[in-house]
Amino acid sequence: MNATALPATPPDGLAPVYAQYPFEVASAEGVWLMGAGGERVLDLYGGHAVAALGYGHRGWTEALIAQARACQFQTNALPMPIRARAARRLLDFSGLDLASVFLVSTGAEANENALRLALRMTSRTHVAAVEGAFHGRTAAASAVTWGSEAWYGFPRKPFEVSFMPRGDLAAVEAQVTERTAAVIVEPVQGLAGAVDLGAEYLAALRRRCGQVGALLIFDEVQCGFGRIGAPFAATLYGVVPDMITTAKALGNGFPVAALLTSAKVSATLKVGLLGTTYGGGPMACATVLAALEAIESEGLLENIRRVSAYIRKTCVVGPVTATQGEGFLLGLRTSRPAKQVQAQLLQRGILAGGASDPNVVRLLPPFILKEEHVDLLRDALSGL
Repeated sequence: MNATALPATPPDGLAPVYAQYPFEVASAEGVWLMGAGGERVLDLYGGHAVAALGYGHRGWTEALIAQARACQFQTNALPMPIRARAARRLLDFSGLDLASVFLVSTGAEANENALRLALRMTSRTHVAAVEGAFHGRTAAASAVTWGSEAWYGFPRKPFEVSFMPRGDLAAVEAQVTERTAAVIVEPVQGLAGAVDLGAEYLAALRRRCGQVGALLIFDEVQCGFGRIGAPFAATLYGVVPDMITTAKALGNGFPVAALLTSAKVSATLKVGLLGTTYGGGPMACATVLAALEAIESEGLLENIRRVSAYIRKTCVVGPVTATQGEGFLLGLRTSRPAKQVQAQLLQRGILAGGASDPNVVRLLPPFILKEEHVDLLRDALSGL
């Protein structure tokens, strides 16, 4: 190949695979991001639903430092009490009849393992997902992600996949059959634009999975661990799946994810069946415990419910025609392209997220957001 035909080397050395906001972060505190020039931006995107406690949370920071000093990492082949404490606290926090926790590093990894367990347990070859879903970019997780054909890249999917229209109970009956190993669903879809699938639909999935012997997987990577004002959507809606996957807010920025399993699934586990290098590391576990402590001791679930209601009440102004979603996974439906609204908000010092729906601005703020911050959003939207 002629050297002149080679693509230019990115000036910063990073693979050019992310669209970039026109704001460079120098530091952060609470719900605020600071730029190199001292400008402040209100973060309603939360590092893509990750910064649950905001930035610089004292208890979380001290827990991470203390564990780093004690022992920053050790293999899962050596027992560490902090691992068991994190698992037990997470199960207790869920308030659900779940039996075990497999700690991993990312949400996609958690989904990958959940799907593999379902296929192995049932010896079936079909998985049903929901239109609009996003479950990750690894082989199995992206196979059940809506629209992933545009970037999938693998020569074939590892199993048969079908997608059900949201809320369509007839499609549930038709597509979830004795051939189905699992149904995987985001109870509140994230990338789709904060689409709440609702208790009735989730209960119908639970009922149908029980009828045909399929396993129900709730992907709560984005909506779980408190973000919707309850420990999990399964807790909020009273629908208990066979497995829950969660990540993002779980470590408040430290890479950690978890697969929570029912007693039925847990009973099939044995030594060597699952594995991970970094999952369940002591620093990751310390951040989970610190996040749980903060959520419970600071009343953050109640804060999410109260402030979310305030957003819904006050922010249907300017280009916003309606709100959707739950808790702090909210979508603002806009009368003009959401990208325009996003850009205008950033010009006014507010960072919000986008969605695959071109008319939805997505809000994924830290759990510590207050009404005074919402007033800034309301005033900015009113002026657009």
